[in-house]
Amino acid sequence: MILKSVTESFATIIHGLNVQHLTDQVIHRSKRMILDTLGVGLLGTNTEVFHKTMQYSKIYSSDVSSCVWGHPDLRLPPTYAAFVNGVAVHSMDFDDTWHPATHPSGPVLPALLALSEVLPQNPRISGLDLLLAFNVGIEVQGRLMHFSKEARDIPKRFHPPKVVGTLGSAAAAAKFLGLDQTKCREAMAIAVSYAGAPMANAATQTKPLHIGNAARHGLEAAFLALLGLQGNQEILDIESGFGAFYSNYVPQALPALESYSLLLDQQNIATKRFPAHLGTHWVADATASVRKYLLPTDRIKRIVLRIPDVKYVNRPFPVSEHEARHSFQFIACTVLLDGGISVHSFHKSQVSRPQIRELLAKVELEHPPNNHPNFDTLYCEVSVTLENGSTFTERCDTFYGHWRKPLNQEDLEEKFRTNSSTVLPSEAVEGIIKTVNRLEDIEDCSLLTTFLKQPCLSKKTSRGS
Repeated sequence: MILKSVTESFATIIHGLNVQHLTDQVIHRSKRMILDTLGVGLLGTNTEVFHKTMQYSKIYSSDVSSCVWGHPDLRLPPTYAAFVNGVAVHSMDFDDTWHPATHPSGPVLPALLALSEVLPQNPRISGLDLLLAFNVGIEVQGRLMHFSKEARDIPKRFHPPKVVGTLGSAAAAAKFLGLDQTKCREAMAIAVSYAGAPMANAATQTKPLHIGNAARHGLEAAFLALLGLQGNQEILDIESGFGAFYSNYVPQALPALESYSLLLDQQNIATKRFPAHLGTHWVADATASVRKYLLPTDRIKRIVLRIPDVKYVNRPFPVSEHEARHSFQFIACTVLLDGGISVHSFHKSQVSRPQIRELLAKVELEHPPNNHPNFDTLYCEVSVTLENGSTFTERCDTFYGHWRKPLNQEDLEEKFRTNSSTVLPSEAVEGIIKTVNRLEDIEDCSLLTTFLKQPCLSKKTSRGS
């Protein structure tokens, strides 16, 4: 028996996975991911970074086009529609998160929906086809992340969605396009040369471009593979290939199709309740528990956060919405002051409030040696000391929305309604919910884009969100 290379095993899985691999649990979880991603993407079309990238992408208008979510009068080539819709998904850091750490849906869904509009409609692309390609894209990302110990912790060098997300987008698009096994392998090789973005751009307007570019570049990689472009046949096997992104990369060939089980069947997804870095959600829940003990007249002397050492989320005095979304300190102070976090919490007027700045000056961070920067194991302990000497301490090990404690369906749908109703009329909002909830039975997945192209509500560009 000839052993396959790691790269060849990925091509086999991408080409060979079929609807029989989609268990009821995988279908249920992936539909929740799709609904949530559409919601945060629609909300994200209100943001400044989305409007900037949309203006840029307009110069690439062509006859072969796909829709921009919530903008019925604007169509772009599929790669650029995937780009701007991907930017919208991550524009507020409101999209789903997996373990090892990445945002899995954002690079994949915009690429597939853009592609679905330009493929021949005979035969029609069903909802089950969409679910299968989506899960291929999620699976490739998860498998790649498991090849590195470094990838299991909160990233320090490269932003994972632009590394594994680009390959996930390429794999999903390759599945949608029906590429043969050889061209699936080429799509992976091409995608690796598109992958990678530095963590230095976290907490800036550039970070959402990582998701947008992953969607766009993965789609481009699949198109180029379709046209016969070739790359290194062992791109996933070697240190100078995909291994260049991780210092301890140990790839392994994937299991045989006959016994294959999708990772999404084993590992659920974290869904965010407010738009900020996932690590801040532990802080929010722990701080909310402490706040129950405090009176409006209490004077706070000291706030201690016992959290992992994650430098790019350690921002003592954030000055922009993007910095505030990546600030342990800001989240704790906002919960203490307001009782919770919402989209509005990150508006410029809220970030610069004197009351917030006063509280921020009282925050101290501690990094217990047993509190590792890992989304599966980290915890947050918050201690608030009052001027009268009283100290109150609470700890959060698993916040509501984490994969161990997922949002219930009612709360997930309510999040979608709140987000998407900023852009779409109510009939389109409810139509998307109904369509996604029965996606495996839909004969034509273009029904989704029909709702996404509904006449948008009168909206103002939110310069601070």
